Amino acid sequence: MRILIIVDCYFPTPKSSAKLVHDLGAEFRDRGHEVIILAPAELISGQIEVSIESGMQIVRVKSGKIKGATNFHRALNEIRLSNTLWKRGEQFLRSHPCNLIVFYSPSIFFGALVRRLKALWNCPSYLILRDIFPQWAVDTGILRRGVIYQYFRRKELEQYAAADVIGVQSPAALKYFSEQLSDKNYKLEVVLNWTTLNQQNLSPSNFREQLGLKGKVVFFYGGNIGVAQDMDNIVRLAASLKIDPRIHFLLVGEGSEVDRLNRLIHESGLKNMKILPSVSQSEYWAMLSEFDVGLISLDRRLQTQNIPGKLLGYMYHSMPILASLNPENDLQQLLEECDAGLCSLNGEDEKFQANALKLCDPELRKQIGRNARKLLERDFSVTSTVDKILAHVRPASRMAAKT
Repeated sequence: MRILIIVDCYFPTPKSSAKLVHDLGAEFRDRGHEVIILAPAELISGQIEVSIESGMQIVRVKSGKIKGATNFHRALNEIRLSNTLWKRGEQFLRSHPCNLIVFYSPSIFFGALVRRLKALWNCPSYLILRDIFPQWAVDTGILRRGVIYQYFRRKELEQYAAADVIGVQSPAALKYFSEQLSDKNYKLEVVLNWTTLNQQNLSPSNFREQLGLKGKVVFFYGGNIGVAQDMDNIVRLAASLKIDPRIHFLLVGEGSEVDRLNRLIHESGLKNMKILPSVSQSEYWAMLSEFDVGLISLDRRLQTQNIPGKLLGYMYHSMPILASLNPENDLQQLLEECDAGLCSLNGEDEKFQANALKLCDPELRKQIGRNARKLLERDFSVTSTVDKILAHVRPASRMAAKT
């Protein structure tokens, strides 16, 4: 069977969605399927680049900047995504019919492209839904319920309508559909984030020494640094612990909040906190192997639930999780039941601080980290994700497509 996976970013970006899609494609490949990954890319020289990487066909289409762009420019470039991918990739897509389309959200702007391809190929589609947008933007105050919201809302619903099945990332996300979209007849199931359990080519590194962090307990955050993550939450934590010489906070990533946070860190005189730009996937995984505690922060105003993809890298490397979450997030119960992390609600600053201090104990870190790895192996395997997706594909659709 030939499978098309559509995502809004792919390697070499270090974003967690790129890693998730790579691992998903690799599992399909290992089961004997032909995999095509289609993604926009801002830095390629031509209109389209096609390559074979890790035994999969990667199709990169020239687009404007999405990840790391300002909210306005990101929205503008995302709005154009379906049209851009079709116009510049049409010749390739027409000559490579697929039996299944898997598309990953964010973004919410793949609906038109998926509808076009389904009509062209007469095949089913599966939406992997990680962020519920524009709802989270309303929750955090980025967006008001005006004309722009209504436009995004329409695109959200168009994307859902283009999917035969929608895989949401947590049981709590089902509540959104039952409460907000009860009149729709979407086919839904829970699909947790996933990873492979044996990463390849993990090179030794010495980031701890390079960054002057020898002997420190390093609390590490890797990923998007935006409004939904409420990184002021981490800044407050660092400020409350700035007199403790054992502790350092290291954030690695891009996002709309980076410049403001760097100014805040400088103005606050926080010597125990540093933000670095995004690094390559290999460097990112090397960092995870060196540092001590994995940080997760989510804005307390979020009404939709989110289990960040960065969690997988932390658990893979047996890092204990220090999480500050929005209310009723499924992640708290998941981590606490398995003793895989210490959680508090965003706003419970004293508890957040107390949990951080607990994780300065090396034996406790080791114990909770082992539990985090066990949780990964139990619930976050890519094999179960692929099993779920393929269960919805008619046997007749599993025959390889003719080129």
